Amino acid sequence: MPNRNIENASRRNFLQGAAGLTLGFYLPAIAAPAAAGKAAPSATPASADTPTFAPNAFLRVGVDNSVTVIAKHLEMGQGSYTGLATILAEELDADWKTVRVEGAPADATRYNNLFWGPAQGTGGSNAMANSWDQLRQAGATGRAMLVSAAARRWKVPAKEITVREGIVSHPPSKRRLHFGELAEAAASEAVPAKVALKDPKDFRLVGKHAPRKDSVDKTNGRAIFTQDIQLPGMRVAVVAHPPRFGATVRGFDAKAARRVKGVTDVVQIPTGVAVLATDTWSAKKGRDALSVDWDESRAFRLGSEEILARYREMAKLPGLVAHKSGDADQAFAAAASIVKAAYDFPYLAHAAMEPMDCVIQLNAQGCEVWNGEQMHTGDQSQLAGIFGLKPEQVKINMLYAGGSFGRRASTDSDYVVEAAQIVKAIGGTAPVKLVWLREDDMRAGYYRPMFHHALEAALDANGKLTGWRHRLVGQSILAGSPFESMMVKDGIDKVSVEGADNLPYAIPNKLVDLHSPPDIKVPVLWWRSVGSSHTAYATEVFLDLVARSAKKDPVALRLELLAGHPRHAGVLKLAAEKSDWATPLKSGAPGSRRGRGVAVHESFSSYVAQVAEVTVAADGSIKVDRVVCAVDCGIAINPDNIRSQVEGAVGFALSAALHGEITLKDGVVVQGNFDGYQLLRIDEMPKVEVHILPSSERPTGIGEPGVPPLAPAVANAIAAATGKYPTRLPFRAEEFRV
Repeated sequence: MPNRNIENASRRNFLQGAAGLTLGFYLPAIAAPAAAGKAAPSATPASADTPTFAPNAFLRVGVDNSVTVIAKHLEMGQGSYTGLATILAEELDADWKTVRVEGAPADATRYNNLFWGPAQGTGGSNAMANSWDQLRQAGATGRAMLVSAAARRWKVPAKEITVREGIVSHPPSKRRLHFGELAEAAASEAVPAKVALKDPKDFRLVGKHAPRKDSVDKTNGRAIFTQDIQLPGMRVAVVAHPPRFGATVRGFDAKAARRVKGVTDVVQIPTGVAVLATDTWSAKKGRDALSVDWDESRAFRLGSEEILARYREMAKLPGLVAHKSGDADQAFAAAASIVKAAYDFPYLAHAAMEPMDCVIQLNAQGCEVWNGEQMHTGDQSQLAGIFGLKPEQVKINMLYAGGSFGRRASTDSDYVVEAAQIVKAIGGTAPVKLVWLREDDMRAGYYRPMFHHALEAALDANGKLTGWRHRLVGQSILAGSPFESMMVKDGIDKVSVEGADNLPYAIPNKLVDLHSPPDIKVPVLWWRSVGSSHTAYATEVFLDLVARSAKKDPVALRLELLAGHPRHAGVLKLAAEKSDWATPLKSGAPGSRRGRGVAVHESFSSYVAQVAEVTVAADGSIKVDRVVCAVDCGIAINPDNIRSQVEGAVGFALSAALHGEITLKDGVVVQGNFDGYQLLRIDEMPKVEVHILPSSERPTGIGEPGVPPLAPAVANAIAAATGKYPTRLPFRAEEFRV
């Protein structure tokens, strides 16, 4: 699913019909079967915890005082379970120690993403934003019904009753009852049509410290991931994928593979040849022994440098207009000086800790799935089509996921469909666990698109920025996907230009255009912060270059141009203040050079500014010493989680800036594992400070917005130290040697 904020009016109209409050009846949630061979996570209620009070689709209160929050969004490490539970528990006035979280089943009638219309899923850093009102209402409804039950039992006015930390009290008579003692009675109360919500000044969970709900289970091993699922008779499958995109199977010889102990089946599927075995290692060995004849007559054969050269040629000609304001051509014709630069961005892998995996079983009722489910409705529809079922016959168990960064939100349900094709190929005779090994994920997966940006700025005789032209060249993520009709308008893929077409700076004449080459067949997908992962770099590094060309302080110029954008300016001022921007940096070791750089960017309706301090050694190697972050994401539901997400975003983005690059040679992906696709090492992680701007605005996203400003802030710091702006990522030490 698109990891982006939804702002365009046409899409907003499409979604409004399904954007109402979803308060439905409780249906038992799906839990991994006892046959799974491992105890269910504590987030799933035990049999003794029979729900007796379920006022809506998101809440259950047990007779044992347990409060179960049903989360419609995937927990993949970003803290969504904790955030969603906090919202509901706040209005319910629950005791946080008794709150547990359970993943919702696939059911868009009750659990749709309110920003996506009649579809259920997680993405776009919008879990908190689209659940805020919904879960507050759900919690307040439960609270009102508990109060009503107590008032009826005690024969007192409801207005005399108070609720706090899971206890319902009547202060005049000093009577008290725990939630569990009222659960059965509350279930008989009428669901109120309207409830009162708390004044934010009375919040005791939102904005405060609340321990994460998934930490303990993930620490002691009780958390259930796809790899933990074991079903009777289950087969583990790995797939031999073609070495080049677009190649197909001409034929294969499975004799050697079948001789491997544990191998049970070898079957051809649309994406390659699957080897099934009783365990993962045997399946891998069987695949290693497999001989496949690939038909590469339609395979993609370009290398990375050839693609980039083509992009640079395309950038010499005008593209489709994504944004136009004023008259850029006239501004450039009248300019006293013109600044130009171009930037190149590689393909990037998602490299989640848990590679793609999925368990599927056919039974008399239909199809059952276990995985870290991110796109419930899309996957449900795809699987129904493959097996000839109704969507409601596809039962999805949403487990924890070990990261995603966009990868599990595939536009075509690729790995889930692949698992289903394997099950279908063996006639549904056994449940199948599809496992993608790291090399599969790296070489046969999806990537952040490669992009080329070319920018020009026009300045008048006083150094004032009067014109801005920005040309982008790169693959469309949305073209050919189910989202094309909604998010590609007049040939412009909104996620390609986000962060460029809505540039906040007050420049009177702007032109942004785009080339989306249709003949580059490398599979691409959203990657954490999507288009902003490259547009923020191009715009913020180029603006820094403009500032230095005009002999202006980079922070001062930004603030001058952000006069009409107070939330951008707010985080920028805070980051500058906390980083001591006006104070010169201390010198480093002999022969080294030090610099400080800044960047500010809005994505997913959240605003982040970062100031980076770097040391560049004589050999050109780069050490990021410190990153100061200022964040405005509206009401801070879980401040600790916001800090941890921003810290993680800094590490994630810095990993890409220093090392990240997927390269192709003759159409073949070179990197296969972390030896070739290096991630940030612990000694490379800088000191990170996160400052949260107080806000009364509605909460917005935090999983992705910390990524875009990091690389440009570091690049601008490198330029401050060396006088050279990096124009190609990842950074290359040889460019900065003395």
